[in-house]
Amino acid sequence: MVGEVFPPDETLPAGSSAGLLATVAGFVAELRSAGIPVSLTENLDAVEALRHVPLGDRDAVKYAMAATMVKADAHWKVFETVFDVYFAYRGEQYRLGHEPEDDEEAQLVSGLLGVPEGDAGGGMEALSAEQLAEMLYRALRDGDRALLAAIARAAVARYAGMEPGRPVGGTYYLYRTLRQLDLEALLGRLLDAEGGVGEGGDLDERLVREEYESRIDALRKQVEAEIRRRLVADRGAEAVARTVRRPLPEDIEFMHATREEMVALRRAIAPLTRKLAVRLARKRRRGRRGPLDFRATVRESLSAGGVPIEPVFKPPRPSKPEIMVVADISGSVAAFARFTLQLVYSLGSQFSRVRAWAFIDGIDEVTDYLKGADDIGAAIHRINTEADVIWVDGHSDYGHALEAFWDRWGRQVEGRTTVLLLGDARNNYHASGAWVLAELARRARHVYWLDPEPRSYWDTGDSIIGHYAPHCDGVYECRNLKQLERFVEQLG
Repeated sequence: MVGEVFPPDETLPAGSSAGLLATVAGFVAELRSAGIPVSLTENLDAVEALRHVPLGDRDAVKYAMAATMVKADAHWKVFETVFDVYFAYRGEQYRLGHEPEDDEEAQLVSGLLGVPEGDAGGGMEALSAEQLAEMLYRALRDGDRALLAAIARAAVARYAGMEPGRPVGGTYYLYRTLRQLDLEALLGRLLDAEGGVGEGGDLDERLVREEYESRIDALRKQVEAEIRRRLVADRGAEAVARTVRRPLPEDIEFMHATREEMVALRRAIAPLTRKLAVRLARKRRRGRRGPLDFRATVRESLSAGGVPIEPVFKPPRPSKPEIMVVADISGSVAAFARFTLQLVYSLGSQFSRVRAWAFIDGIDEVTDYLKGADDIGAAIHRINTEADVIWVDGHSDYGHALEAFWDRWGRQVEGRTTVLLLGDARNNYHASGAWVLAELARRARHVYWLDPEPRSYWDTGDSIIGHYAPHCDGVYECRNLKQLERFVEQLG
């Protein structure tokens, strides 16, 4: 049983090694399902690490296993979530509807309420909603971690409404519990109680606010962990892991990312850019051979009796491609265009020149907005507000945008130019202007199209990607960072 992994006396009971190994095996399988690469060697290293930490110390176990399995900062949140599921405390004390007596909890309640020990009725269950709210206020004010943990357990038992066997996700229970606790009002009460914070003015106020917000965030995590423990006790670790599984940043779809996921994507793109730059430079140095050096080959063959066993090639002279990026920035694909533009521009040193155009139903060059921009968000905001990308009604019109691009800049496309088009090709039933791509393909080195929609959606509704595909060297599904990374590697 998973519950046997962390016994109260911090020792591993006899005969429980098989249970521990089974838990680790399930844990590793779930990590792999979530997209975290865990090799057999890393699995064995994790098991070996458990021999050197106290198994009753849950944090020590978590960080020991993380040291052997987590190789990227972006993977940490997923690892932590899966760990909390597979190594949650379990047993009778977490059977839904069977709340245990807790002597330590009762002592905390008695001390805070000022009643003789033993008169508090067995702990948090005896408290009214008002008394529980008052205790929560005091615990947050004093930073009492033990009491916050006890209140989190009591709040879940009282407010979450968890029922055995009910197929509801943990997010629903978390919402119900936090809504009853009303943490925003509590934060306001804590700040009001501070009154005049001190002579530091705004700085002191900000520091006090951040301290209380960190305590409230710790409480929120305690509540989430308690809900997860109870779900594991009721449904089993594997079932709960499937419901709480979160995609890695590189697997998040651009077009459906939440605000929190967009933040994770922005954090992930910088290390991805550095990795791709190194990889493209190495590929350019080693990946190609120059033409055959006939004279050097003949000289080399003299040592083999005139047989050209080892052909000699001239040193390669790698040329960096010129990139022209033409991006649809209408609402449906704006996030996709943002990350693609950011990635391509961050890799500017790997290309001889990068130019960019943005369009909706009109089109405008936006190279200067992006050039040297420290904050890509500010650059995108300038593009949205200052660039001349609207012609009539601000709805996507690929045909008109492509024709305008050809009329104004088409003659600048040369034999070393790679044209990169970004968009879902949803044209609102306007003319396609596919002849422009045929002309671009005739003049350019390569023409590629990146579509952020699943391939199964192509050529459905007003999507006309099939009109453009015959004139492109490749049309790629590009819904997340992982697919974008694979394409950029090919582009170099």
